[in-house]
Amino acid sequence: MNWIPLTELDQLDNISKKSFEAPQVIFKHSTRCSISSMALNRLERETPPSNIDFYYLDLIKFRTISGLIAERFNVYHESPQILVIKNGECIYDESHQGINMNEIAEQVA
Repeated sequence: MNWIPLTELDQLDNISKKSFEAPQVIFKHSTRCSISSMALNRLERETPPSNIDFYYLDLIKFRTISGLIAERFNVYHESPQILVIKNGECIYDESHQGINMNEIAEQVA
């Protein structure tokens, strides 16, 4: 898994822009949560769909970005949480045990 660290607010503009060319995925991870660690481990054991960027947000370190994601993409904040962004909008979000690569692949197909 080749995670792109999400550490700057202006990356959200880039994610939105790139989502018109290919779906973009954001994984919001709490480094203090065992469920979040299990979801991360599950994702990293699977083969991700090709030609899609996967962003990793440490929401403990970057709370401001996490809040802006919820506002910008009109989703309720959860942790852990996966979002699929396509054409500038969140077309899919899931949290906790619902996070799995098969569901992500179905959404981007």
